[in-house]
Amino acid sequence: MMQTLQRIQHDQWLELRLNRPEVRNAMSFQMVEELRQVFGELSQDKEIQAVVLRGAGGHFCAGGDVKDMRDLLSQPTNHRPETPSQDGTDAVTRDAVASRPLARANRQFGAMLTEIQQAPQVVIAVLEGSVMGGGFGLACVSDIAFAHVDARFALPEVTLGLTPAQIAPFVVTRIGATRARQLALTGARFDGRGALHYGLVHDVFEEDAQLQTQLTQTLTSLSKCAPEARIATKQLMLSVGAPSLDPILDRAALGFAHAATEGEGMAGMMAFVTKQPAPWRAAWGEIEYPSITPADTEGEPS
Repeated sequence: MMQTLQRIQHDQWLELRLNRPEVRNAMSFQMVEELRQVFGELSQDKEIQAVVLRGAGGHFCAGGDVKDMRDLLSQPTNHRPETPSQDGTDAVTRDAVASRPLARANRQFGAMLTEIQQAPQVVIAVLEGSVMGGGFGLACVSDIAFAHVDARFALPEVTLGLTPAQIAPFVVTRIGATRARQLALTGARFDGRGALHYGLVHDVFEEDAQLQTQLTQTLTSLSKCAPEARIATKQLMLSVGAPSLDPILDRAALGFAHAATEGEGMAGMMAFVTKQPAPWRAAWGEIEYPSITPADTEGEPS
């Protein structure tokens, strides 16, 4: 029995709910394992044609479970090479990932995203409440995404002293490198309308009834599509300009583990848990961009 997911079976489609509402469906390592199990089964399922992925309790997913990460920090590291290879010797990098519990767990999240993106079914994400970090990544691997106008999106990893390690390649693919850099480097928050503007979602809704109607229409449209042709079309589109992400995700997992264990991540996670400002915030002091006066522009060419 699933501990973190709720499956609601329909004739030709499945509703899959992230089910940790007490923590806004934060992505625990167990949830990652259960999602991989479900999508592993779906990869061989010829009956289910679509998966509606949403969260219980009014939130989609608040990102990775910081408590899980902190618990892993106490586990011992096997003494293997820890520096990611830069010359294509990916076996060295894989060994380094395997030697570090947090890197290994982080890498599993990337494997999950890849498996969901490659699922033969059409994956429809319904985005409400918090859509942060790992939840943002889940949205990026969906085929179709709808959002409530009041949903809250962000890539907050840098505010914790971490990196958006496993989700970054999927975010870049979804919304483009320029916008992805802006959001990942600032941790800026935005709502459903912003998500629509950035190309993350396909439509936004103010009322639940409107969303329900759109889901019904979308599933009805899918029912008119030949299953094998639809699967082949999805595979074709995913193959365009798609090099293997495995080396990138391996190196990203090592970088994530390094930040969490030897870098700023420890201080950032502690600040998050204790609800205190991160130590690097104080160095900026009070911030107010100065007004521009006419004297500032004197002598400039017109």
